[in-house]
Amino acid sequence: MKIKTPRSELTFRGFNYAFMTLFMLATLYPMLYVAFASVSRPEMIAGHTGFLLRPLGFTLGAYNMVFQNPMLVRSYMNTILYVTVGTSINLFMTTLGAYVLSRKDFMLRVPVMMFIVFTMFFSGGLIPTYLIVLALGLNNTMWALLLPTAISSFNLILMRTYFSSIPETFEEAARIDGANDLLILVKVILPLSMPIVAVMVLFYGVGHWNSWFSAMIYLRTRELFPLQLILREILILADTRDMMTNIDPGLDREPISEIIKYATIMVATIPILCVYPFLQKYFVKGVMIGGIKG
Repeated sequence: MKIKTPRSELTFRGFNYAFMTLFMLATLYPMLYVAFASVSRPEMIAGHTGFLLRPLGFTLGAYNMVFQNPMLVRSYMNTILYVTVGTSINLFMTTLGAYVLSRKDFMLRVPVMMFIVFTMFFSGGLIPTYLIVLALGLNNTMWALLLPTAISSFNLILMRTYFSSIPETFEEAARIDGANDLLILVKVILPLSMPIVAVMVLFYGVGHWNSWFSAMIYLRTRELFPLQLILREILILADTRDMMTNIDPGLDREPISEIIKYATIMVATIPILCVYPFLQKYFVKGVMIGGIKG
């Protein structure tokens, strides 16, 4: 028997599909514009106005100039190092804290959680944080970017909630077999928590990849700068001189500078775009399950 769909339902679906399509195009087009512009010829982009639906000409000269910049390549490697080491520290510390706070036999669970939630609303601010980093001798080192942000309160609460949703029977069975807390965490809890672990990797990894303010505050040596700080110099300060040393002095440098900016944005964005599809399914599941129980 065929069920007839009400006209109101069909109208709602049509409106919903149309709205989501427009929303998708509105969010996708800026990225496509930057991608098309980065491989277009500078003189053609300089005279173009309106929408850009395809590359105007085709050249990879902007990408060649981007990767000829030694500071950009160095900052790229620095960012990969910061993301790898920082995310590892974040995941290790957050996992330990979430496991302890998810145990119902931990007597100080409620007071500790209250202190953690308190830090989400009130903090010491930039100046006390800077003074602590300075006093610990972390200034102008990579650890100034990684250690002060070792744990995010929001991520800790999210992971604790997920751990609390795992049935206690798994832990009881492990204790009967003689497992201690460390074995329970490594052999039982973590294998059942891969969705939330993937969410933590995504949250922390993207945070480190996009971070630039802490580097601007704490770092003085340019060889330690992350990619986003160099990207800031190129986009906001319009400093593209290091990438145009081999350009003919008679050419108009303004269009070339604009193309370099587009190419730099693509170079800084593509790695995250490549990683996200592999974590998307865990991301949705982890956030949903981690947000159900409080």
